[in-house]
Amino acid sequence: GCGTGKMTRLLADAGYDMIGIDNSFDMLDMALEREDGRILYLMQDMREFELYGTVRAIVCICDSINYLLEDEDVVTCFKLVNNYLDPKGIFFFDFNTNYKYETIIGDRVIAETRDDCSFIWENFYDPEEMMNEYDLTVFVRENEEEPDTFRRFQETHFQRGYTLEEMRGFIEEAGLVFLKAYDADTLEEVTPQSQRIYCVAQESMK
Repeated sequence: GCGTGKMTRLLADAGYDMIGIDNSFDMLDMALEREDGRILYLMQDMREFELYGTVRAIVCICDSINYLLEDEDVVTCFKLVNNYLDPKGIFFFDFNTNYKYETIIGDRVIAETRDDCSFIWENFYDPEEMMNEYDLTVFVRENEEEPDTFRRFQETHFQRGYTLEEMRGFIEEAGLVFLKAYDADTLEEVTPQSQRIYCVAQESMK
């Protein structure tokens, strides 16, 4: 889920050879507009991705994993990660927790106005299914010569909340080794109030 490639470019700037994978043509189109040929971008589903060889590390952030709505989808993705990692290669990912969806953003409306765009973000959380739906309406100024004219875009997203215990189980079922988890806001130990969690896993000599 590299999206428009911001993190991919930052890692490339730090000296890493990068491959970006996303399932959205529009996202990758924007990534390519900002690219100077250093990064290979592939339009692929996380549950079916294919690489040309193994890599030393795989990074999946900005709650991309939460878009995988079934247990088996997460395990399938993690098995592919294990398959394409070098021996002892590292897998780093994050995910939003059930606590965040249910307590922090569930059934809330978030709105923000900026100079060139505004948005309305409506959340609906189903605690039984642990599923969060958010309807996003964005107003974007597209022409500086018409500063009072905005274009409206609408999207609906579905994300599922997970617990650290569930993620650890998926990691181990996929053949990876769980190494460490961190609260994404504090970089300390995970607590019941952690909203986003960073996980580190390792290839296990498949």
